[in-house]
Amino acid sequence: MNASPLCSLATVSPGGRAHINHMYFAWSDRYEVVWVSDPDSLHSRNLTRNSSAAVTIYDSHQTWGRPDRGIQLFGIAKVTTGRASQNARHLYANRFRDYDAEADDLPAYRFRPRTIKLFDERSLAGGTLATARVTPKGLTWVKTEVWA
Repeated sequence: MNASPLCSLATVSPGGRAHINHMYFAWSDRYEVVWVSDPDSLHSRNLTRNSSAAVTIYDSHQTWGRPDRGIQLFGIAKVTTGRASQNARHLYANRFRDYDAEADDLPAYRFRPRTIKLFDERSLAGGTLATARVTPKGLTWVKTEVWA
């Protein structure tokens, strides 16, 4: 997750239409993704109606034909309040040293993954996706897919 400061967040618009947004993010040791955003942005408004979301993170400097890696996360996201907001801002400020949590009045959001898909062709065979479920005790393997 440290491969890029940016991720892509997919949300669901009213009527079931997909929406995607690129944003700066930080994360927790439980694979939670946090960010700060304008509540009037489309992705923020979408999350007030439907918390279903997906995030993808990868190094955009990878070269086609060489070993790639990235992570896809599927779960729910919503605006944070209280202690959760403080924790999200702390994670974000630790990653982005120029971010001033005290001066920022935009809300912090948290994405909680239920499922993770990992591809890492350096560690796994090419074309291999490993899927895991996020549990209170950590990750639990679900399945491995290989495309030939």
